[in-house]
Amino acid sequence: MQTNGARVTQDTQSDTLRWILKAGWKGLCPRCGKGRMFRSWLKVADRCEVCGLDYRFAAPDDGPAFFSLCIVAFPLTFFIVWFQVVFDPVWWVHLFTSLPIMLVGCLLPLRPIKGWLVASQYVNRAQEAGTDKIWDQLHGRESTKSSSNFDD
Repeated sequence: MQTNGARVTQDTQSDTLRWILKAGWKGLCPRCGKGRMFRSWLKVADRCEVCGLDYRFAAPDDGPAFFSLCIVAFPLTFFIVWFQVVFDPVWWVHLFTSLPIMLVGCLLPLRPIKGWLVASQYVNRAQEAGTDKIWDQLHGRESTKSSSNFDD
């Protein structure tokens, strides 16, 4: 078995990506993998009930809606326009086919995408640039160069 540095790094990155996708898709705590990330459909919990991870670091903002639009809505819009041009159906066909498909297609992936973004933020220790002092004040810590808003 060959163990060079590049291969080990690639395996580690692959495992990290796999963990992020698993935790995000299933809505699991990105630290322990047992607690729930969400307390309702799109509302992130305050803390993990198993390991106590504080989810205040999580700020996916408009990311889930953006990715849902890019992945689902834009391609589906092009399909609907093609469908209209080729078959020229009456308007109510779109009301009963295109509209429900668009709504379901955009709404269903929101939770897994939001989970993926929260898990990515935790695993990659991502935070908005320049917010170190604010997070230190929020957590009651002394401001240091290496501090982050993650509690481990």
